[in-house]
Parts: sequence; C-alpha cells; structure tokens
Amino acid sequence: MSIQDVDRPTTSPRSSNAGNQSGDIAYLSAVELVELYRQRKLSPLEVTRSILDRTKRFDPQINAFALLDAESALASAADSEKRWQRGEPLGLVDGVPVALKDLVLAKGWPTLRGSRAVDPNQDWSEDSPATARLREHGAVLLGKTTTSEFGWKGVGDSLLTGITRNPWNVAHTPGGSSGGSGAAAALGFGPLHVATDGGGSTRLPAAHSGAFGFKQTFGRVPVYPPSQNGTLFHVTPLTRSVRDAALLLDVIARPDTRDWNALPPADIAWGRGIDEGIKGLRIAFSPALGYAQVDPEVEKIVADAVKVFADHGAIVELVDPGIEDPLPIFLTFWQAGAAKLLASFAPDRRALTEPGLQAAAEQGRAIDGVTYLQAVDRREALGRHFSQFHQKWDLLITPTTAHPASAINASQADLAERPIRSPFTYPFNLTQQPAASVPAGLTKAGLPVGLQIVGVKFADATVLRAARAFEISRPFAPPKDPS
Repeated sequence: MSIQDVDRPTTSPRSSNAGNQSGDIAYLSAVELVELYRQRKLSPLEVTRSILDRTKRFDPQINAFALLDAESALASAADSEKRWQRGEPLGLVDGVPVALKDLVLAKGWPTLRGSRAVDPNQDWSEDSPATARLREHGAVLLGKTTTSEFGWKGVGDSLLTGITRNPWNVAHTPGGSSGGSGAAAALGFGPLHVATDGGGSTRLPAAHSGAFGFKQTFGRVPVYPPSQNGTLFHVTPLTRSVRDAALLLDVIARPDTRDWNALPPADIAWGRGIDEGIKGLRIAFSPALGYAQVDPEVEKIVADAVKVFADHGAIVELVDPGIEDPLPIFLTFWQAGAAKLLASFAPDRRALTEPGLQAAAEQGRAIDGVTYLQAVDRREALGRHFSQFHQKWDLLITPTTAHPASAINASQADLAERPIRSPFTYPFNLTQQPAASVPAGLTKAGLPVGLQIVGVKFADATVLRAARAFEISRPFAPPKDPS
C-alpha cells in the first residue's frame, strides 16, 4: 500500500467523531485512523507526513514542540505501514502519531523538563512506562511538547523553550504546565498527547486550548521516575476527543513494576460502554465549589452547558459540596516538592531556574515536619469528605477554570503564591479522584471555556461516559489556523 495507491473513503470519516470538523487529515481522531488503516483507506506514512507538515508550518507561531523528530517518526510510520500491509498491527495504536510532554522519558531523546538546570549531556536510554507501552503498541512518536519548568506553574512558558501560545489567540497563554500538549492537540499536531497533571496541568490547558483532558484516578497510569510532587502527580491523556482519551488510556494504563503506587491492572477496555449514556445518574453542579471567584462569562457558559446532562436524562441539582478552599493544603505539598526538587541540583545549576520556582522552594524549606503531617491529615479529611459526598452524587460538575486564558503579559503575576491557575483543579489532585475537562463553549473574545466532570475515586469509566455524552451534544470545532 503506497501513499499514491490509497483509496479515499467516499464519506468524511470525521462524521463519526463529534470533535472533528476540519477537512484536514491531521484532524482525524486516533480511533478513526486505526479503522482507516484497517480498511487500507489511509496510510500511516501519509498521516505522519501530513501532521509533520502541518506542525512545521504552524508551530513557529505557537511553540508547542520542544523537540520534533521527523526522521524517527517517518521511519516508525514506514514500519507501521508494512505491518498493516501484512495485517499484523502491533497493537491498539499502531501507526498513530503521539507526542510526549517533556516531563516524560523517551529513549534517545533528552528530557529537559523545560529547564536550563537539566544537563542535556547524559544518558537518555530509558522510557517512562507510558512511552514503553506506546512503543509496544506501534505508536509513531513525534517528539516532545513544551512544559513550564518542571511543570511547576499553570502557564505555558519556560526559560528554556520560551513562550508557548494559545492557538485561539497567540497573545494569550494556552495554560500549563502541559501547554504544548494542549496547543498541539487543538491545532492537529497529532491526535494523541501524553501530558501530566499535578494540580491541573492537563485540565487547565485542555480548557484554555479547547481540547479534552483527563486526569484519571491516581495510580491508574504508572509513573516513573517519581515526580517531586509525589502522590499529586499523574501521567494523563490529552486529546481532541473522549474516545481518543479512552483509547490512549487502554495503552498507557498497563502495569509497570517501577511504580510502587500503581493500581492493579483493570480488566476493562475504557472505550467499552462509553456511548451508553448517563440516564439516571445523579449529578451535582457547583459553579464555585463554595469559595471560587468566577468570571461572569465563564459562569454563564458553564451553567448553560450543564443543561446538556439533564437533556440526557441525568438528575442535576445545584449543590455546594461544603468545603473550604484547600489551597493551603495543596501549597504545603507543592512548595515542599519544589524544595525537594531544587535540593537535587548543585547551587550553580539551581541558579539557572526561574525566580518564582526558587521562591516556592524557599517557602517549602521553611515547612517543618509537624506542619507537613498536619497537611497530610487535612488532605485525608478532604478525601473522606468527597467519598461521602459521592455516596449521594455520581458526578460533580464545575467550571474547569475560573477565568478564560490570560494574556501572556498578565500571566506571570503572583506565581510563587499561586502557581496553579484554577481553584477547581487542585482539590481533585489532593483527593486523587478522576476529573476531566471538556470544551463547553467560547467567550465573546473567542477563547475556549472548559467544563470539569469529577467522579468518585476509581469511577474513571463513569467520567468518560459523561464526557462523551456531553461531547456528542456539544461538538466543538478546532481553532482556525494561526496566521
């Protein structure tokens, strides 16, 4: 099957996926690509070339990639094409282009973590668990997407790679720390993106970039090496569609003995039952979680979007979950993690890091053991509270962010004290619950707004099913190509 000999489908395959409304091959979903490969209507080489061409054309305006390895990607795509010709694909995503956030190890590529402090001249011979699983399933690895330095803040820039911009308006941030992943997903720079989330770092850029981000239950996807943020940290799918996130989860949520916190493997295909609907589910809608100050336009868009769940037969009520802002708890762990991180570098390397990260580490060094253990107790109490809350409510709906994406020149303020840019995301890193962000609409200024769906711990499939129901009712078109 050569590219020249590919038979085109007579109808647009995008019709099967609510999120794909562009005519470009690059906007096909991973689910669609695999089916088209199986039917021999599309070639992994053609898809990879299309995505590489698109990335090279538009990424200079966006800066989503820290590393793009076209030669390696094309070689992988050629190998995949031969396997599909033989009818012997390696796995679930054979020939599907995937990009990795530059916090995720990939053999042969430096993982600089957005920092000038990391020495690029070292041994890069190990894959993270997610990368290893993707290779086993025949994925075409494109390269590394940008991250804020060590993933420490909720905007998309670093001293190493510069500013990553929002594909809807390049004067605005795409959010962070997985800003490159969010921007790349939205612009068709590959259907699957492996991101991370330690306090909202997947859901924030998904909301600001108009993509789908899913922070699954803690331990569902193995993590290695461990993050400085410990049990707050997740390796996650960031995609344009819910079904693609489920497919990616099928690949990366597999055992790896290097993660001591990993859950036992779930005997489930995450996409199975995803279209069964949400009739009868009990859904609590909290527009502010009882403490957040929300932009009126965001509040209005999300309140309107919540009606979709009732239209699907769910029982939706306005509910205050009865918590105080857990930011002080979160910052105890976040700042202690920053202190631990920078302590691993010699003083001359530490001096190369961002002043805001250094300030957070200084605050972390001042946290004593008793204060830290008190934060552990308060975190456990918060987790118990939501476990009890979900005895009545299957799901909790909130905005993903309190504000639309901020302008680049306004996004740096107060980062040492407020590195996470949404009051709605970090609570569920503390409680380790599954939480997803799905596009809910656009502001009058044309910036995306996200809606967050939260489930009880281990109810990942329910969150995905609700997100899919919403996605079907509210299809979300990709942004226009940047000019």
